[in-house]
Amino acid sequence: MTMPAAPIDFLLSRRSVKFVQEPGPSNEELARILQAAMSAPDHGRLQPWRFKLIQGDAVGRFAERMFACLDEAGKPLPPEKAANTRRWLEKVPLLIAVACRLDHANTKIPEHERMLATGAAVSNILNAVHMEGYAAFWSTGMGTYVGEVAELLGFDELDYRFMGFVAVGTPVYDSPAPTRPDYRQFVSEWTGV
Repeated sequence: MTMPAAPIDFLLSRRSVKFVQEPGPSNEELARILQAAMSAPDHGRLQPWRFKLIQGDAVGRFAERMFACLDEAGKPLPPEKAANTRRWLEKVPLLIAVACRLDHANTKIPEHERMLATGAAVSNILNAVHMEGYAAFWSTGMGTYVGEVAELLGFDELDYRFMGFVAVGTPVYDSPAPTRPDYRQFVSEWTGV
């Protein structure tokens, strides 16, 4: 399902798309998408990124267990938000849970650099999803900051920083890339003079 375009055009046209549906990437496409994450910048070659795939019917099972974790933690979603989240997840063919592994034995590379490397890996995933002709949305909702949800996925708080979910699939609605700001608003030059 790959779209023919120059690589820079893919980067300039990428956008976050929350509402996705079947079909999701094939096994071969998903393998390429995840392999792209391995090319992320990574100080110390720690490879701190960890991903957990939640696909098909498992998305619904995860949603119900996630809501139960939020309730048990005393942080339930308001009923309307919970209903909207359930409706959204009913269509999502693939969730990629994202965590950063903390290697406590390595004191040279600070935690924030490991999290940046994990974020760069996710950025590569988002770009690869787009290049394969699908859409994605990185969500830090759904209990991302509730330890019980991370632990449900096998990411205990002692050894991991849970960083959310990437929903992947085919866009429900066709929408153009949003108008982006001019880069010059955010760039200046230091000349030392």
